[in-house]
Amino acid sequence: MGWASCCKGSSGVLPGRRKKKKETTWRIFSLKELQSATNNFNYDNKLGEGGFGSVYWGQLWDGSQIAVKRLKSWSNKAETEFAIEVEVLATVRHKSLLSLRGYCAEGQERLIVYDYMPNLSLHSHLHGQHAAECHLGWERRMKIAIDSAEGIAYLHHQATPHIIHRDIKSSNVLLDKNFQARVADFGFAKLIPDGATHVTTKVKGTLGYLAPEYAMLGKASESCDVFSFGVLLLELSSGKRPVEKLNPTTKLTITEWALPLARDKKFKEIADPKLKDVFVEAELKRMVLVGLACSQNKQEQRPIMSEVVELLKGESAEKLSNLENDEMFKPDLTSSFQDSSHSSHPDSSDCITEEKNSKADTLDEAVDSSETDGAVQTMKMRESVCGAKKN
Repeated sequence: MGWASCCKGSSGVLPGRRKKKKETTWRIFSLKELQSATNNFNYDNKLGEGGFGSVYWGQLWDGSQIAVKRLKSWSNKAETEFAIEVEVLATVRHKSLLSLRGYCAEGQERLIVYDYMPNLSLHSHLHGQHAAECHLGWERRMKIAIDSAEGIAYLHHQATPHIIHRDIKSSNVLLDKNFQARVADFGFAKLIPDGATHVTTKVKGTLGYLAPEYAMLGKASESCDVFSFGVLLLELSSGKRPVEKLNPTTKLTITEWALPLARDKKFKEIADPKLKDVFVEAELKRMVLVGLACSQNKQEQRPIMSEVVELLKGESAEKLSNLENDEMFKPDLTSSFQDSSHSSHPDSSDCITEEKNSKADTLDEAVDSSETDGAVQTMKMRESVCGAKKN
C-alpha cells in the first residue's frame, strides 16, 4: 500500500488537498528540512525509541522547537498507522489535543512533526523522572483532568466523523511549558461511521486501561475511551499506577483499591501523598467519583464524555448528588472488591500489554504508545538531552 492510497480520507483526497473550511495550520516538510532541524537525526537529538521507530528533538529555522517521529522501517502496517495519525491530526483542532505541525513522505521515509512539549508526559510527573519534583499541585491536576476530558469529548462529540482514541493513558497526555494538557498519539485511533455504535477491531493497549468489552471481544466504542479516562482520573488523584502487583501471582487494579475507600467516604486516603494534604476536598471527591463511574465494567452505566466534563467542573449539583448516591457507592457493598460494577478479569489483563518503566520517561510516550499488536516495546532516552532541550 503506497502513501497516496493509504492516506486518502473518505473524500478520496490526500490530507494536504482537503477542502479547507478554515486556514490550515500544518504543512508538508521536506526531508532535507527535517534533517537540518534534527542535525541529520543525530543520536544526541534522540528523545526516545519504540516499536514505531524514534522521536527526535529538532529546531526549525525560525527557532521553534519540534518533535519528529520517524518510522524505523517501511511496511504496510506502519504506513497505515502513519496515515491514520496524519489523517486524524489533520482534521482535528482543539487546545487540548496535540497539534500537528506537518509530515514528510519522501521515498520510504515517513515522519510526523509535532510541537515539542517541554514538560513531557503526565506519566513522567506521576511515576517517572519528574515524580520526585512534585510539580503537580492540586490546581494543576484538576486543570489537567478537565482539559484532557474536553479534548476527548471533542473527539467523541464534535469531530466529524467521531473518533475513538483507543489508547487513553497518562503517558499519552503531554504537558506544555504551562502544564496545559494535550492528548496525544492517534496511531490507534478509529473513525466511527455515522450511526455506528462500535467497531470490532484488533485489541491494542496497555494493562489496566482497557475496558472489558474491548479487551475480551475487541469491541471498540467511545465508552472504551471513557473507561480508560476513568482509570486516568484515579491515577491522577491518587498517584498510584493503574495496576499494582501485590505478589507474583496477584494484581490489584486501581478501581478495586479505590472503590471501597470511596464507599466509606475516605477520600483523603485516596489522595496522592505527594500532595501533602494540600487539595480541595470537594474537587478530589468529584474526581474520584467520576473516575469510578467511568471505569465501571458495565458499559451501559458509564457516562459519556460530555457528562464527564460537566461533572468534573461541578456544573450540576443535582447530577453530582445523583452520582454520589448511586448504588455502586453504597457502604453495604464493601464486602468484596469484585462486585457487579467492578471486578478483575484475568483474561482481559492477560491480553493487554503492561507499561514498563524506563530509566526516564520519554516524549514519545505521549506522542506514540510504542505498542503494536500487544507487544511491549522498550523505550530509551538520554536524560541529558531532555534536560538540555527544556532549557
